[in-house]
Amino acid sequence: MTFIKPTQIPIDGAHTLPREYFTSPGILAQEMEQIFLQRWICVGREDRIAQPGEYLVQEIGKESVIVLHDRAGGYRAYYNVCRHRGTRLCEEHSGRFSETIQCPYHAWTYSLDGRLIGAPSTGDIEGFDKSDWPLNPVAVASWEGFLFINLAERPEPFDQAFEPLLGRFSRFNLPNLKVHRTVHYDVTCNWKLLFQNYSECYHCGPVHPALAKLTPPTSGENDLIEGPFTGGFMVLNRGQESMTMSGKSCGVSVGDLAEEDMDRVYYYAIFPNMLLSLHPDYVMFHTIWPKGTDRSLIQCSWLFHPATLSDSAFNPDDGVEFWDMTNKQDWHICEQSQAGIESRAYRPGPYSGRESLSVQFDREVLRSLGHGR
Repeated sequence: MTFIKPTQIPIDGAHTLPREYFTSPGILAQEMEQIFLQRWICVGREDRIAQPGEYLVQEIGKESVIVLHDRAGGYRAYYNVCRHRGTRLCEEHSGRFSETIQCPYHAWTYSLDGRLIGAPSTGDIEGFDKSDWPLNPVAVASWEGFLFINLAERPEPFDQAFEPLLGRFSRFNLPNLKVHRTVHYDVTCNWKLLFQNYSECYHCGPVHPALAKLTPPTSGENDLIEGPFTGGFMVLNRGQESMTMSGKSCGVSVGDLAEEDMDRVYYYAIFPNMLLSLHPDYVMFHTIWPKGTDRSLIQCSWLFHPATLSDSAFNPDDGVEFWDMTNKQDWHICEQSQAGIESRAYRPGPYSGRESLSVQFDREVLRSLGHGR
């Protein structure tokens, strides 16, 4: 794929968001209802539930969703709610169903396709028909080896929602990459600060000195600048092979990459909860989960070509350690931002031209909430 420098996002004197967008429980409730419960949300890789019967449970605000691999080889998702008295069906965050899903309270039992197949002592209930009480379904889709769910009553078709990304990363061989390591982070800041931080490298010089030695903070171009998905690439310095502690490659090429890809790192913010970073030798992705106005849970995973993981000549941890260090630098500065924003002295400040993707992220948030700005 050849990237042509696009017209930059006009920031039109944009300022950072007012304090209440980072501190108000009411606005967070709106974000959960109008963004996280309406959009396609990444819940991780397909191989988290690789075998029939395997499941994961994902919490989104107060909602809990079971995502499972069904016996036919596809994926299904259901609200983690029994149709009898609403009890949570699964307490564990992952596991494997034998043949059925059974409520721990009164043993109502469901097949993996969601049908109620067992309901003790309901034979004398007038008009009771088990077919009227299936599990409540949640839309599920797979893309490039990732699983997504959508809790909207009438979800936008996945291929329509993700049209700007379809086929964009095919050369990176994403479906066939394997997770080498996953790290969980608990960060005391609002989820939006994480997206805003990821979307610019204005901060890279002072916050990430090791990163700045590998790739110039002002390098590269943005190629997605409108709508919910934004990003582009940065260029590795001459003599540097990848974003690693050593600066050397830590694996074989992840896919059939063009020559220009070999000295680039691509960064994409996939609204509202996924960050995707594509290197020549590995791929990193984050999923972000708001837990309060000032708390976010982050899951970060590193993907490699299977040939890398089977060859002891490579050290995948060279890349993992680099980004774990860099992640922690980002989380710390975002926590410092949260603390400052909570001060009575905070007023929205002007964005620079190097923060145009952060401006676009803010616009997507405001548009989603119906807040004109």
